[in-house]
Amino acid sequence: MNTWLPLRHFAAATAAALALIGCSGAGGSPSASGATSAAPGTPPPSPTTSVRTPPTADPPTSSRTPSAATQTPNVAPPLGSWSLQPVWPFTTLAQAEAWERSYRSGGHQPWHLDPDQTALSFTRDFLGFEEIDRVTSSKVSGRHARVGVAPTGPEGGTAAVIHMVRFGTGADAPWEVVGTDDTTFSLTTPAYGAVVRSPLATGGRITGIDESIRVQVRQPSSDAPLGTSKCCTPAGGDNQPWSVTVPFSGARDPVLTVVASTGGHVAAVERFTVTAVRTR
Repeated sequence: MNTWLPLRHFAAATAAALALIGCSGAGGSPSASGATSAAPGTPPPSPTTSVRTPPTADPPTSSRTPSAATQTPNVAPPLGSWSLQPVWPFTTLAQAEAWERSYRSGGHQPWHLDPDQTALSFTRDFLGFEEIDRVTSSKVSGRHARVGVAPTGPEGGTAAVIHMVRFGTGADAPWEVVGTDDTTFSLTTPAYGAVVRSPLATGGRITGIDESIRVQVRQPSSDAPLGTSKCCTPAGGDNQPWSVTVPFSGARDPVLTVVASTGGHVAAVERFTVTAVRTR
């Protein structure tokens, strides 16, 4: 992993909530999990993208992210009337601010200011998808960014669109992954920001032929996944449901990442989708 700061306990949850409030004027559009009004110039997700995140406009009733009024005190940070979870590379505002001080004093790890590099580092270094090594699209709107990523190869379409926000209020606030935007491959269970326990029931919908789904539970402080589903769950068809249960252990970070992937036709991982859940 490239996360250079030691991971801390989630004592700074309240501070993190205040940090992402600074994004409330941001633009961008998400798919499933937030400012209260839509920003102009937000492109629709690619039809080949497997994506999912918290919305930056008032979402449809099928949105998976609960409003701040229904969240538990630890389910923060809020953005407008919706909640965004700090997925990676920082788990707390204190970590992001420590990086800002380090960058200002010595120029350390400038990639945190580049949404493309942050997205690729997320897929390769955190999720372990080493074949996902190119950017297919990149859109920055205010303090939100959407970056499409894909495996190398002429037949490799967009695997996912990573949704990021600036973690903090300063001009040099780093980019923080908060989820993905889902289209043809979604992860709707568990709900974004939900408190979870093992074994974890997961599921969503998929469009495709002879798909093979694997689900992992990950946390920033561990290189190895906390749990992996048995390989692999067959799926396919037009917007068909899929489901799998994943046991996991060793969770100590406040926010965990659930990632579902499918592939095997032209690459080991051709599409993936992530959601953020909480341990408390």
